[in-house]
Amino acid sequence: MGFFDKLKRAFGGEQQEQASEETEKYDKGLEKSRKTFGDKLNELFANFRTVDEDFFDNLEETLIEADVGFDTAVRISDELKQEVKLKNVKSKAEVSRTIIEKLVNLYEEEGTDEDKELHFDEDAVTVFLFVGVNGVGKTTTIGKLAYRYKQEGRKVLLAAGDTFRAGATEQLVEWGRRVGVTVVRGPEKSDPASVVFDAIRKAKEENYDILLVDTAGRLQNKVNLMNELAKMSRVITRELPAAPQEILLALDATTGQNALTQAKQFKEVTKVTGIVLTKLDGTARGGIVLAIRNELHLPVKLVGLGEKMDDLRDFAPEEFVLGLFKGLLVEDEKTEG
Repeated sequence: MGFFDKLKRAFGGEQQEQASEETEKYDKGLEKSRKTFGDKLNELFANFRTVDEDFFDNLEETLIEADVGFDTAVRISDELKQEVKLKNVKSKAEVSRTIIEKLVNLYEEEGTDEDKELHFDEDAVTVFLFVGVNGVGKTTTIGKLAYRYKQEGRKVLLAAGDTFRAGATEQLVEWGRRVGVTVVRGPEKSDPASVVFDAIRKAKEENYDILLVDTAGRLQNKVNLMNELAKMSRVITRELPAAPQEILLALDATTGQNALTQAKQFKEVTKVTGIVLTKLDGTARGGIVLAIRNELHLPVKLVGLGEKMDDLRDFAPEEFVLGLFKGLLVEDEKTEG
């Protein structure tokens, strides 16, 4: 069953009476995005008279403001034009449903070959390398992930590879203290690759399951950053040939299209395997997930849906789509009676 079929079931009364914990997390975490997206569409339809060129221009602007991305907005608008001609769509309900159906179908199509799973090495130390600019919630993500894996019974080690930013190491050490895991650190301004080497050696000697590595986020100097990440990756692969299993890029959902720009830049300097989208609950820009998939073709693997320790969740595409759109469909049905 496709995403849109599940949406239709959701507003058709076929959903389970008691939502799952995951559904509730996404529903609550996407509340701001859903409301804002709905407000924008309702504003568009408030001035709805006829489906003409002005309507499609306004639709493109509305979708772009909802952070679904320029390319996606233009494509949806163009496809809707064809749909209107073929099916003679006229009512607000029909147009609204068609817009959402196009967004959902496009999202589903672009993710056909997407690998959204986190990969582990069951025979050796698993290494996750975290990249991203300062302030996006990278270190917090590492701390919450360490908590999760420790709760699962895995032995977790952290490496403070961001040796340049004042306070970065201390922040990671504090997270280590909070969740009860060890942090390998070096002197301030020391070589990050040497910290990673020490961490890998410790992980191997003491039979750790997972090593989570923090890195600097100095994107303003791409050459230095690229060299630094390349050196760290060489050290990791030399000591653990199958690692790193993941290079995860942390993006702050509240920054909208700026996050998309950062992702494009990081793709140029390192082989990103997936996205960690932080602070999704604190933004009205949930549409950025659509833009990331449709324009970057990078899988979102983890999302931050709140402040609690267990609010860092594996990304569930169907729950995301339901959380973002289902309210619009319900409202639309009510509107049209």
